[in-house]
Amino acid sequence: MVLKSMDDLTSRFIDRILTVADRHQLPAHRHLVKRCLLDYLGVTFAGSRILDEKGELLLAALSDEGTAAGVIGYGVRAPLQTAVLVNGLSSHVAELDDGVRFGSVHPGAPIFSALLPVAERHALSATQFFKGVIAGYEAAGRLAMAIQPSHRGLGYHASGTCGTIGAAMAIAVALDYSRDEMRVTLAAAVTSASGMLKMLEGGSTLKAYNIANAASSGLVAAMMARCNFEGPDELLDGARGFLAMSSGEIDTSHLQRLKAEDKSAIELVYVKPYAACRHCHPAIEAALTLRKEHGLLPEAIKAISVQTYHLAGPGHDHSIIDGITSAKMSTPYSIAVALIDGQAGITQFESSRVSHPAIQLLAQKVSVHVSEELDLLVPDKRAAIVEIKSIDGQVCSLRVDLPKGEPESPLSDVEFEAKFTDLARYRGLEDARISSLTKLVWELETSLPRLFELL
Repeated sequence: MVLKSMDDLTSRFIDRILTVADRHQLPAHRHLVKRCLLDYLGVTFAGSRILDEKGELLLAALSDEGTAAGVIGYGVRAPLQTAVLVNGLSSHVAELDDGVRFGSVHPGAPIFSALLPVAERHALSATQFFKGVIAGYEAAGRLAMAIQPSHRGLGYHASGTCGTIGAAMAIAVALDYSRDEMRVTLAAAVTSASGMLKMLEGGSTLKAYNIANAASSGLVAAMMARCNFEGPDELLDGARGFLAMSSGEIDTSHLQRLKAEDKSAIELVYVKPYAACRHCHPAIEAALTLRKEHGLLPEAIKAISVQTYHLAGPGHDHSIIDGITSAKMSTPYSIAVALIDGQAGITQFESSRVSHPAIQLLAQKVSVHVSEELDLLVPDKRAAIVEIKSIDGQVCSLRVDLPKGEPESPLSDVEFEAKFTDLARYRGLEDARISSLTKLVWELETSLPRLFELL
């Protein structure tokens, strides 16, 4: 059944984005932007190391002329769209970028990957940057919340689809587009929005391209509005609008979620402390806590059972690991490496650890099961119960409803800085530069031009 809205849903959506963007004046919202930016920069620096020669080859292939913007982690400048694309790849490849659990979407990676080069190229003010970031998070997060979980059920990766729209609207708001220009931007972003969950399967290394393409397509969509193109009247509603196409149909719950007058999307962001898919995090946290409380020795473990919700089951329950991407998607691997190393950071998902016999052996002892009870709690809670049986018959278990980093259990500013420092060091940055970058982000109101110089 398709419900035709009685008002112009697209206009109301743009109104909402502009209203929320005005919250850039609130110190609390500016602080959230700074936290998201610091997290993005650390993740992207680390990702640029992981990309390694792939990123260098792509830069060479796409950088025929022009040097409009810096490419994070590579120490070079490139044409605007090239910088956006490579930053997008780097921002997601480490599986450490932020997200909104209510929409199963990673908004920060495509939004910052597109907006930072645009802000540098057009010498935007800090105020314009703040507005753009908040608007982008609202566009991507609110749309994702409206169409999930049916969007995912159809095989779409919301970080690619809704991320495209978020990146485009972030640029439009930051560049002070008129309402007509914003509508054209939205139209161009909607028709170019794409991203497949299929990219997570097998040995694929193209998952990050969903985000890179979202950032790049968002940039182009925003530029279309400056070239006198026009779009259709109905973009979101109607039988052939974005909501119906991306979720199979429009029902009252979709419309209610899109119009809901609650917190802005940037207030709902989670930040990852572990370098695996977010669906693995409740189990990782439970395993780490049990390890600390019970002094578990890996060789003394007989079996590990995980009860969790459906989205954390199929696709994340494999114990045969055939590469880094496979490891990042695997709860058995993530638990195994966490129990052996006592952490699940970026170095726990390098090739040397992924292929380690002891970790592979322990992963084989982990079984993942879907619990109907826990599934009913999603998205308010994303829970996992981990039970570990020892060879001597002892059993210990722990339930985690929401892992560290959710807005209900946020990282402190100190923890944000520690994560950024670890990831920047992983890329090879010197401590003096890391300290300067950290200071510039916290003082973003007056430091944006200097921040670009250090990136």
